[in-house]
Amino acid sequence: MLPELENTFHELCDAAARETLPRFRSQLAVDNKRPADFDPVTEGDRMAEKAIREILTSKYPEHGIIGEEFGTQNPDADYQWIIDPIDGTRAFISGIPVWGTLIGLYFQNKPVAGVADQPFTRERYMALTDANGENKSVLSHNHGTPIRLQTSQTLDVSLATVMTTSPDLLRNEKDETYFRLEQQTKLVRYGCDCYAYCLLASGHVDLVVESGLNIYDIAALIPIIENAGGIVTNWQGGDASNGGQVLAAANKKLHEQAIQLLQS
Repeated sequence: MLPELENTFHELCDAAARETLPRFRSQLAVDNKRPADFDPVTEGDRMAEKAIREILTSKYPEHGIIGEEFGTQNPDADYQWIIDPIDGTRAFISGIPVWGTLIGLYFQNKPVAGVADQPFTRERYMALTDANGENKSVLSHNHGTPIRLQTSQTLDVSLATVMTTSPDLLRNEKDETYFRLEQQTKLVRYGCDCYAYCLLASGHVDLVVESGLNIYDIAALIPIIENAGGIVTNWQGGDASNGGQVLAAANKKLHEQAIQLLQS
């Protein structure tokens, strides 16, 4: 693991925030990347990713980069930085502070570290390896003392809080599988994009279920949740590191119950 990784994550997030925060809750222009429906992108998305890329290219020219807005460079490198400059652009343009900057680090195609930054609320969720070689996830607020993250101990799906960004994104799944799971849980909340996964890592949410994700939507979040005690897989229990159908659970027992419902 890169010894200066924590400082690098802070540097990257600070650079992105200098581009996103001044544009949040402003009268910014919105472009549509997918005219068939609506896939918004803003100057904030583009400028934040450029800022991140400039730092990474300077510090680690031999590393690869995969970004939502500007594609891939050095695709064969062992280290790959996965960037979503504004995850939740729809929330961003609506003035809702549940978007975030996501930066994941893969080594030989496996997630090893990540950061999710919400600069408006000054929350930074980070997964890394400490000086003792221990994997951990922490939350720092306003650059304060980091707090160790721990997922919840909810062990029964009937007591669980489940989140997804929008139920409309799941209605095309065969037999509406997700909704069978949702009906068995205690509480359902919608609309938090990447912030839902941060809430899971913090112990406030028990399950997050989504579909149709890209690699940059999930790369940073996998190590944050896993280092806090949770599990992230696809709906079949396999690898979710490239996106697709994603199930994040607070613990193994809850994950097993969710998988059974998704496969029933």
